[in-house]
Amino acid sequence: MLKLYRLTNEMKEYWETWEHEGKHTIHFGKLGTNGEMEVIRPKFLKSATSIIQQKVDSLCSQGFAPIAPEEHDILMIEYRVEGMGNAADIDKRHSLEARMNETLGWTGLGACDGGSIGSGTMEVCNFVVDFDLAKSIIEIDLADTEFSDYTRIYKEEI
Repeated sequence: MLKLYRLTNEMKEYWETWEHEGKHTIHFGKLGTNGEMEVIRPKFLKSATSIIQQKVDSLCSQGFAPIAPEEHDILMIEYRVEGMGNAADIDKRHSLEARMNETLGWTGLGACDGGSIGSGTMEVCNFVVDFDLAKSIIEIDLADTEFSDYTRIYKEEI
C-alpha cells in the first residue's frame, strides 16, 4: 500500500493505492472523509502498475508526499477494566482495533497498531496524521456504541 498526503493551510488531502489480483484500487479525498474509490485495470500494452506510477509521479509534482511513520501522532483510546481485564475486555479491544482500522483507514487518517490491557486500564493505540481531526472523527464514530464508555482519548508523547 502506498499513502500520499498533501497538507496545506487550505486543504488536507490523502491518496492511497493498493494492488489486488493485477488491479490497483485508488482511494482518495479530503482528510477525515470517506473519499472516493477507483479501480485501475491493465490496458492494452499498459500494466496497472505503470498507470499507477504515472498517477503517483503527477501527484508528487503537485505536492503530495508520504508521511513517515515516526511523523504520525500516537492517539490512544483508554478504558477502565477490573485488574488485568477479562476475556470480554479482550474481545472488546479486538473489536475496537478492527473498527479503528476501518474508521481511520477509510478517512485517510491512519491505522490501529494494536493495544494493551492490564493494571486497571485497556488501551488501543493508533497512528494518525492529524490528531485533532482523528480524535473528533473517533468521538463521533464511537458515540452511542458499545465503545462509547472510554475514559479518555489522548496523544501519547514519546
